[in-house]
Amino acid sequence: MITPKEIKDKTERKYISFLQSLVEQRPFEKLVIRGNKSYTKSSLSEFEREIQLIHSQSKEKKGFGYSLDFQKVKTKYLGTQDLPTSIYFDNEKDFLKFLGKENEVFFFKSSIEKILFEFLELKDWIIRNPKKVIDNLNAWQNILQVCHYFKQNPKPNFYIRELPVKVHTKFIERNKGIIRELLDVLIYEHVNTEEKEFEKRFYLKYAEPQIRFKVLDKTISDRFFSGIDDIAIPVSQFEKLELPIRKALVVENKTTLYTTLTLPKMNDTIAIFGSGFSVFNLKNVRWFDDLELLYWGDIDVQGFEILSQFRTYFPHTKSILMDNKTFDKFFEDDKGTTSNLSAKLKLTDEEQLLYEILKTNNWRLEQEKIPLDYVNDYFEDE
Repeated sequence: MITPKEIKDKTERKYISFLQSLVEQRPFEKLVIRGNKSYTKSSLSEFEREIQLIHSQSKEKKGFGYSLDFQKVKTKYLGTQDLPTSIYFDNEKDFLKFLGKENEVFFFKSSIEKILFEFLELKDWIIRNPKKVIDNLNAWQNILQVCHYFKQNPKPNFYIRELPVKVHTKFIERNKGIIRELLDVLIYEHVNTEEKEFEKRFYLKYAEPQIRFKVLDKTISDRFFSGIDDIAIPVSQFEKLELPIRKALVVENKTTLYTTLTLPKMNDTIAIFGSGFSVFNLKNVRWFDDLELLYWGDIDVQGFEILSQFRTYFPHTKSILMDNKTFDKFFEDDKGTTSNLSAKLKLTDEEQLLYEILKTNNWRLEQEKIPLDYVNDYFEDE
């Protein structure tokens, strides 16, 4: 026989559809909870205990909650007994008090009234997402202020914290998820749907990734950067950079970037900190297409996976110091990070073979462990 806990669980599953009915202004209808017709057949006392248990939590006993309809039924094992034939809620008050949701629904009604007064076009969104209305009960006043601002200024071109909206400076950042959903409805014709990031999607300024690079040719650093050779600029500015260079060396790790200035004189060359898989920040640097591109990463699976990623942007990239000779000479039995990547990589046959060995054995040789004199000799020979 159904238990009070099972009745509670089934009633809770009716809650969302009840909230939706409020938005649609449908009157409360008798809400039936389906039970089951099984009961304890072996013992009359056990059967009576089951009946008493569900009766103890009913409206008849507690003054609120579910009602029970009984019917005399002649059973096979226990003779004629009163069995519950229907479990139901007569009205909204009994339903909500049983769930302990009276206050929540009070504020839910208040919130949807406020939302729909401001933006009737959000009605369908509310019907689809009543739980999100409840999850943000304390924030709707501020959320609606933000929505009003974007409605009037659909392409603000401000940083988030610059927006002239009277909310806490971090409010929008902390509530991007819900605000994004609403703006997608309210200003859909102005949304940059190709972008997932909030700032790009709604035409806001944002803190761009910085590209850090070192100018290895002193003549260029003197001419263009007042002698400064260690520089970091936003990626959009880096994409527009115009320098008389013919070669770019992209290194995986920051420590290696520090040592590039000690390399033999390299005319018309810059070294760039790729920062691992963050090389994707360089994907739109189209002036790389005309350069000799070198990539130097760790000799481990991730190093070759990053190299492969970089080649998807710039197929002519050549790897350096990522070969069997270098690995065999300086490997110290260090363990790497395992990889489950199964996609085909953009590697040469030699690189692919070394990659498979590294992957099988989980080996790693970090580029910082290659002695500087060996690196210098390599570039002297280039």
